[in-house]
Amino acid sequence: MNDALPRLPFRRTNILDIAPSLRSLADQAPISKIRTLAGDEAWLVTRYQEVRALLADDRLGWSHPDPERAPRISSAAMFGSAGENYETEKADNARMRRLLAPAFSPKRVRRLRSHMLADASQLLDGISRMTPPVDLHKEFSFPLPTLMICELLGVSYADRERFSDLSAGIGDLYDSARSQAAMADFCDYIRELIQRKRSSPGVDIISDLISASGENGSDEDEIVSYCVNLLFAGHETTVTRIDFGTVLLLAHPAERAALLADPSLVHGAIEEILRTAVPSSLGGLPRYAHADIEVAGVRIRAGDAVMLSVSAANRDKHAFGDPGRFDIRREPNPHLAFGHGMHFCLGAALARAQLEVVLPSLFERLPGLRLAVPLDQLELRTEHLTGGLVTLMVTWGAPSR
Repeated sequence: MNDALPRLPFRRTNILDIAPSLRSLADQAPISKIRTLAGDEAWLVTRYQEVRALLADDRLGWSHPDPERAPRISSAAMFGSAGENYETEKADNARMRRLLAPAFSPKRVRRLRSHMLADASQLLDGISRMTPPVDLHKEFSFPLPTLMICELLGVSYADRERFSDLSAGIGDLYDSARSQAAMADFCDYIRELIQRKRSSPGVDIISDLISASGENGSDEDEIVSYCVNLLFAGHETTVTRIDFGTVLLLAHPAERAALLADPSLVHGAIEEILRTAVPSSLGGLPRYAHADIEVAGVRIRAGDAVMLSVSAANRDKHAFGDPGRFDIRREPNPHLAFGHGMHFCLGAALARAQLEVVLPSLFERLPGLRLAVPLDQLELRTEHLTGGLVTLMVTWGAPSR
């Protein structure tokens, strides 16, 4: 074992920046050998050109020909170890994208956008009646995407606490028993939903997939798998981006003032938030090499674990001018927050729509919004797959004298 290898997680000194160790690795070389949270060796790719190319390279996947011997990433049931569908992964991914694409059609995103506006308004009505300071994560950033994912999946919002507990458990990076138990409970929960929707379908993804299963579509195991993926891709990541988008705008008052003065800048603001937000300390998107791959003069061997650091790539000085600057007018902004190529996020349009609705509404409805604690006192949720903030305490109104 090479104990001299850098080991995840890399310590962060500023929640709005990547870890100094990660920056140092990126400055030294496009690809470096590291040790994962689980203690196994992996390649960490940190520069934009290489990360972008590998995101679209079909020689990388989530599966491994020998999953039991594959390098482990973490103890989480989700993305913690290799998948077992090595022979069918490409076909499985193509099938998943085909079946889920209608759920994120422009027509459905437009319909959901009107729901987002109403949900955001209702939540902000409640917050405006509270006495600050208030935990914005608890009262807004978490419940709003929860409402959306519940509607997408056809899940009762009354189950949101159970939903939250299971999501937190599945994403536990260090406690394997907790993560596996939560995954089993969540799968059982979705199976119960499937049975109910077979007799009483609705306008939701699960009902759509059940309908497709009658036309050689997806079976029950596939539906459960898709729902687990949507839980994280469509819910957890949006929660963290609302939190970090809020903090980024609060930490850059000139950019916030420009956005409030000119609402047309919202699109650029969202793209810059997506580029610069660093909610997770996991290190990167985990993959396994399905063949030998040459990257920047380094040979990745088939079976090796590879982590694609999107956060480092999005701050690569070779791809972005003055990459450490938060600039809502940045153009072009070809960030990799939603991936690239065949695995580009299906829900990107919906995620963008949520952020475009949420952030302007937040600052308009709570004038004088500001952090209630110093920035360096905000605590990262380092034990969880998608990261994020433990709390986001804010206040608003005129500052007291």
